[in-house]
Amino acid sequence: MGRARARIVLCILCCVGMAGAPGTAKGQGTSIGQSGHGREFWRAIAKNHYAIPAGQEAFPLARELSGYLGSPDPELRDDLAYSMLAIWINRQKKFSPEELVTLLEEWQASLRASIGETGTDSIFKRSFSALCLSALAERDLKDPFLGEGRFRTLLNAALTYLGDERDLRGFDAKKGWIHATAHAADLLAALAENKLFTKQDQERVLKAIQKRLETANEIFSYGEQDRLANVAAVIASREDFDSAGWSSWVAQMDKEDRVVWNESPPKMQALARFENDSYFLSAIAAQISLRPATSTSAEAQKSVLAVLRHR
Repeated sequence: MGRARARIVLCILCCVGMAGAPGTAKGQGTSIGQSGHGREFWRAIAKNHYAIPAGQEAFPLARELSGYLGSPDPELRDDLAYSMLAIWINRQKKFSPEELVTLLEEWQASLRASIGETGTDSIFKRSFSALCLSALAERDLKDPFLGEGRFRTLLNAALTYLGDERDLRGFDAKKGWIHATAHAADLLAALAENKLFTKQDQERVLKAIQKRLETANEIFSYGEQDRLANVAAVIASREDFDSAGWSSWVAQMDKEDRVVWNESPPKMQALARFENDSYFLSAIAAQISLRPATSTSAEAQKSVLAVLRHR
């Protein structure tokens, strides 16, 4: 009887322990790992203006949130993880330079995670890592921590990612924003504002954008052209703007686009490129208008408008 009672007590204790396990109670939602915080924990932080809870530290929480960037759950990935990380990085400035570098290295490596796959959930980790890297690039504009070496490495990684990403989905009704091209553009836009960005970098970035539009094989429909155009507008607004290189780039894009009309009916790939480029050029003209006017940006806009008038 004594042993039977002991077994009963042990079973009761086990059940109580399982019911009280962190992150598994009803309403807690998904957690990362056995010691991860549940969904309600992160919701409470967001509701409290993203303040760090008592007894918690920002950096360990950031590392935990980073795991959510690959989640197909739009609330966990976008509303909570990305939003919280971006606010802690830029608005609240919760991290030291050393901690920012650690996050940089993690997210930069994530740009290559399962690269080349299409239609799988691996896209979320790559795409939202790029978006988080854009937050780090924005932070560097105010409080430099990258330095020449890390800046160069990040710019190279961003350009490579823009060209290598094959999953060009913009939005999914159940999984939310995917937007890899737009997020890569956001990263490049922040880097293009940096004082370490050179005239040679202007040419590299503009050609990389042109290549992305050329090889997409589909017409972007979720504002990707606008985000890419923002990169071009940033470049056109720089004090060291290479106007000659810009004019040559626009003329070359227009020349290549005209090939689409050499056949009737036009090939779909060529037509997609033409439409993407047309939307992109229109967006450049609009984006430049939204920025403080300079003599160089006015000339850049003029060259774009000249092409658009003949389309």
